[in-house]
Amino acid sequence: MRRQPLAAWLTGLGATLLYTLFSLTQWYGLASPSWDLGIFTQLAKAYSSFDTPIVPIKGEGFNLLGDHFHPLLVLLGPVYALAPSGLTLLIVQNLLFGASVVVVARTGISLLGPGTGIAVGIAYALSWGLQSAVAAQFHEIALAVPLLALSLEAVLRRRVGAAVVWGGMLVFVKEDLGLTVIMLGLVIAWRLRTIAGLWLALWGALWLALSVLLILPALNTAGQYDYSDRIDVRAMLADPVAAVVELVSGSAKYETLLLLLFAGGMLFLRSSLSLVLLPTLLWRFASGQEGYWGPEWHYSAVLMPVLFLALVDGVGSLRASSRPVSRTVSGFGVPLAVATAVVLLPAQQFAVLADTATYRQSERWDAAHRMMELIDEGASVESGVLLMAYLVPDARVYWLGNTNPPPDYLIVDAEDWSWGATRPADAEAHAEQRYPGTDYTIVFDEAGYQLVRAER
Repeated sequence: MRRQPLAAWLTGLGATLLYTLFSLTQWYGLASPSWDLGIFTQLAKAYSSFDTPIVPIKGEGFNLLGDHFHPLLVLLGPVYALAPSGLTLLIVQNLLFGASVVVVARTGISLLGPGTGIAVGIAYALSWGLQSAVAAQFHEIALAVPLLALSLEAVLRRRVGAAVVWGGMLVFVKEDLGLTVIMLGLVIAWRLRTIAGLWLALWGALWLALSVLLILPALNTAGQYDYSDRIDVRAMLADPVAAVVELVSGSAKYETLLLLLFAGGMLFLRSSLSLVLLPTLLWRFASGQEGYWGPEWHYSAVLMPVLFLALVDGVGSLRASSRPVSRTVSGFGVPLAVATAVVLLPAQQFAVLADTATYRQSERWDAAHRMMELIDEGASVESGVLLMAYLVPDARVYWLGNTNPPPDYLIVDAEDWSWGATRPADAEAHAEQRYPGTDYTIVFDEAGYQLVRAER
């Protein structure tokens, strides 16, 4: 570690602090853009007690290893045991992203020089893919980002063993990353002229098949892979021409591709590492789920280390060219990437950090926590998304959108988007209608929160 460039460590530290600042504003502002943080907090809680990752938020008895294949998340258990909070997961993700910034920056410094390398690291740290992932809160891809960075760094340094080991671990982060591992292995085999790359590709294919066809259906409560219907393979095979047209159609897809092109300074296309972008882009664009197509959420985070290390490689290869034109062109890639990151900032997630109102604690914070203190430790509670991650450490939490057993407590939050357009005005009447035969009594009614308790 002493041999690592200090500037790379400082860049990574600065990125981590920036990410954590944003996460803290979300946490104390009671901002929960999705239910993922609550889900993964329940998983971490289970692992911290050496239990199976049963996540009631997804449904009674739901094993999260039957949703996505992410056994590497068992590493969250010891961390959560030290600091049992959803905020812990946000900080863990920020540290992992920050570690990847160190890897990208030090690679840039090593291959392109201190100034250019740090510029690449900063552009990467501020990239739209990482900003969106931080804003979307914790997701398993947090582990994939540094693993991809380490593997691709090893490829650029021609360290076959390290490239294969780091890349091989991706199959234990999420099942679709098996596709990425296949492509990564092929790139290693071709670029480094080693059969180890072919073995890595086979490893990726093996775990992709095992997870999707065997492991996930076996652990899923419905006995199936829940996401198999996202891509209509039969329709694609029946009409390949229409499938190709559909693959490249859609304004959200164009936006994602355009952002990749400029964020990577265009010169990333010069590198064979850019091929590693293709599996993720293909499955996203082939899906009928439009939410996968655009630059929002966490889906582009795994593209960022590939994009920027490919940029480093592309610029380096042009610099080494014997052609004066190529050497001249090499000077435009990193400035374009930096300029893109800066120009995009006002429209990106971190732009809110320039607004002093962002740093104010939610006006409902005190009321929410006084309400949650009324819930007995270990009791079951049904809630919308906004408070789930805060409730998980001390309670058994269910999401109101599922069919659940009658909970000990039920929360109606007038500002929770989980209810849709119509929110119950009377939590007691709602609870008794939802769970006939169970009497509920209201024990808290303040700041838009209503808490009812079952009388058993």
